[in-house]
Order: sequence, then C-alpha cells, then structure tokens
Amino acid sequence: MLKSTASTVIMRVAVMCLLAVSAATVIFAQPEQPDLTIDVATRTQVIDGILKRLNDSYVFPEVAKKMEQSIRERVEKKEYDQITSAKQFAMTLTKDLQAVSNDKHLRVRYSHQPIPERGARREPTAEEREQRSRDLTWMNHGFAKVERLPGNIGYLEFLNFMDEELGADTVAAAMNFVNGADALIIDMRRNGGGNPAMVALVCSYLFGPEPVHLNDLYWREGNRTQEFWTRKEVAGKRFLNKDVYVLTSKRTFSGAEEFTYNLKNLKRATIIGETTGGGAHPGGGFRISEHFGMFVPTGRAISPITKTNWEGTGVTPDIAVAADQALLVARLMALKKSLKKLTNPDFKAGVQDEIEKLEKELSALKSKS
Repeated sequence: MLKSTASTVIMRVAVMCLLAVSAATVIFAQPEQPDLTIDVATRTQVIDGILKRLNDSYVFPEVAKKMEQSIRERVEKKEYDQITSAKQFAMTLTKDLQAVSNDKHLRVRYSHQPIPERGARREPTAEEREQRSRDLTWMNHGFAKVERLPGNIGYLEFLNFMDEELGADTVAAAMNFVNGADALIIDMRRNGGGNPAMVALVCSYLFGPEPVHLNDLYWREGNRTQEFWTRKEVAGKRFLNKDVYVLTSKRTFSGAEEFTYNLKNLKRATIIGETTGGGAHPGGGFRISEHFGMFVPTGRAISPITKTNWEGTGVTPDIAVAADQALLVARLMALKKSLKKLTNPDFKAGVQDEIEKLEKELSALKSKS
C-alpha cells in the first residue's frame, strides 16, 4: 500500500481533479464536508495569502492588482466581518475575485481536512508512478464509450483529457474501432478538460501526418509560450476525409473547449449543442493555509488562427441546440449525408428507417422542452 506522504496526497488530488465536472473545480477536498468556524485572524491570513499568490502568479499581473484593490476595499468596508463559515468565505471570495477577473478557472477552495504543504519539486518514485498508472487505467484514461451507432456512424465519448503517454493505447484502440465508420461523433458534453498534450494527441487522429498547429499556451512564469501541434505519427488509424461532429454543452470546459475550438477554427468538425463554459486559462492548485487553497490561472491559450481564445465567451456551436438534443441532431445530419452515397438498397432502406425513427425522437424531445 502506497504511503500517504504529502507529495503522494498532492499527486492523488491531481488525478482526482481530472474527474471533476470542470477544470475550474480543482479540488482540495470533496464537495460535501463539514464546515469550520473561522475568526478575523483566519480571514486576514487567507486574504493576504490569496492576494500574494495572485500578484506572484496570476497570468495577468495588472488584473491581479485590480483584484487586490477590490478585495482591500471590501475589507475596509467590513464586508467579510460577519462571515464565520469557512465554506461561505471561500464561495464569497471566489465570487468577488471573479467579479473583477471574469476568470472562471479562478477559485478559492475550503478543505475540512488539512491541506498538506507542498515540498520541493521532485521526480515521482517508481511506486508513485505505478500507482498513478493504475489509477488512470481504472478510469480508462477518461474514455467512457466507443460505439458503432446504427447506419455506420462512430460515436466516441470521453470525460477528461488525461496523460497522453499512458493513455495512448486507449486512444489508438478507440480510433481503430471507429475507423470504418462513415462519420464520427465526438461527445464533449460532459468533458471538463484536462491535459493539453492529450488534446493534441486526439486531434492528431483527425488530420494527416503533416503537423498542424493547434494551439499555444502562454505562461507568465518564464514569459514563455508552449506550442501544440498534431503528431506526425500515431499508434492507431487516422480518421481522415470523413465528417466529424463535436457535441457540446454548458458543462464543456477548459481542455474540452480547446479541443472544440481547435477543430472549429481548422474547419475539421461541425460543432453541435450549446455554447461552452468559457475557461481558457490553465494553471494550478496552491495551498493558502491549512484549510484553504485556490486554483490560480498562470497561463492563457492563444489560437494561432484567431490570435485569442474562448475565455469568458465559450465556444459558439455551428448548430445551436439544447444539449440533450445534440446527439440526435448530429446523427440525423450524418445519416442524411450518408444516405446520398449509399448504393446497396438494403443499407439505404435501413438508414432511411433509422432517420425516420430519430426524427420522431427529436420531435418528441423538442415538444417537451
């Protein structure tokens, strides 16, 4: 059994973060937990710690200064004096910081369990690497469904973008399975983001071997820019010269938005669903005190095509429909296009029957909304 060292706890937390509904909810503790009563000393310590961290690390230094000014003004007005709930204090600070920054990744978190202090950075031990591999395998590297839907339409759903090296075989197996489909639907409606290198790997299967520039990440630390391109080589079969549909919802966030944004800008997919959550600033979790931590965006995405990103606006779909209708709409679009190309009369009859069935389902769903 792996020892519960501080570094191991942090690593486990990082893995569990990949399971969160959105990348904005980087977790120091489980959502349902006992509250704590806090006093003026605790509030002061937390506020000072948060503002220092923002000034040291937040991707936009000038915005960090504005957030500090706003919070200091609220302190002067004694707006926090009556807050004795640790949970409420974290939520209030999050709201007040986001009111200035409009940054949906930026969050303050309360933890009933003490947050371990982060030690000096070091390479994980062999035991820790093995445990991480087991954890990611248990989660199937974020992949939830791979199907061949009626009418020879491929369907792929994964909930997070995890480690691109450890998950490479799973990606290859999924893409090999759908390779013979006439079209591919990729469901991002429940995907909260994750590793940009995995985003690039999955995108690589939708383009040829010539590298395509997908996205850049600018990091405040070191004033550096990290480029992400598709790969020349992939382990599985590429899905080329066939239609791709990406499904989105309001819950589609962060790395899932980058995936969607990349494919939309490169005109490689039709986006169907709802405007996404609007989080384009990656970063990391920081310990502020024994029971408070925060996620601080330390970088920002920059598209080589638009020269900007989706922060605060989300990715707008090509076809706007309610999230619960998106799959039916995509299937109908794919089947109707496929029907025009089919020559086998039995296949054509089957696809026509499926189209009629799905149209009835979609009509019934619309009537309820």
